[in-house]
Amino acid sequence: MSKEILPGNSRGVRRGERHYNAFTLIELVVVVGLILVLTGLVLSTVGYARKKGARARAETEIAAMAAALESYKADNGVYPSNSVTNNLDPRTNGDPGTTAYSFASQYLYGELSGDRNFNYIIDPSEQGNRSYFAFKSTPPSADGTSNSGMLSITRSGSTYTVNYIRDPFGNSYGYSTAQAANPGGSTGYNPTFDLWSTSGLTTNPGNPDTITPQWIKNW
Repeated sequence: MSKEILPGNSRGVRRGERHYNAFTLIELVVVVGLILVLTGLVLSTVGYARKKGARARAETEIAAMAAALESYKADNGVYPSNSVTNNLDPRTNGDPGTTAYSFASQYLYGELSGDRNFNYIIDPSEQGNRSYFAFKSTPPSADGTSNSGMLSITRSGSTYTVNYIRDPFGNSYGYSTAQAANPGGSTGYNPTFDLWSTSGLTTNPGNPDTITPQWIKNW
């Protein structure tokens, strides 16, 4: 005896039979795959936007510091330089994590801000130093967790130390007067000064033209 088919039931479920309206394994795989693809697209778009924003900010900061350097030269007759900046060669050193980068950047901060002992304040002995650039930064809190802005700052008790000028990628800006110190030589790029961000790269140039096009720079 055949079972009675329920009226209006297009699936042909008979009376007394249970029917589960659920996803099949293939349908679940397709849905999960689509979610993963969409997530990847969103993350890649966000990452691109952040990188583009960081590059735009670095370009603005480099232009502002370059203008401050011109004001410095107008007052002092020369661009700030010392043995470190004279020997930091962007043609061969592309790692912003080296001490050459941080020491050159720290020196540049001191000359442009007037804070020559790098303690993030203008001491009485430094009152006569002109400030050419206002570096916006937030020093670390007591637990050392907050440190934002253009400066990398460490804290020991109530004492602050500015380590270097930080680019939007979290690394030290590069500052070099290598070619100015060696006119006609093969070091550096400009006969004045070189100022750049490696845009997050940490690789030494095997050939100056293979890496530096990705940098944000003043040449």
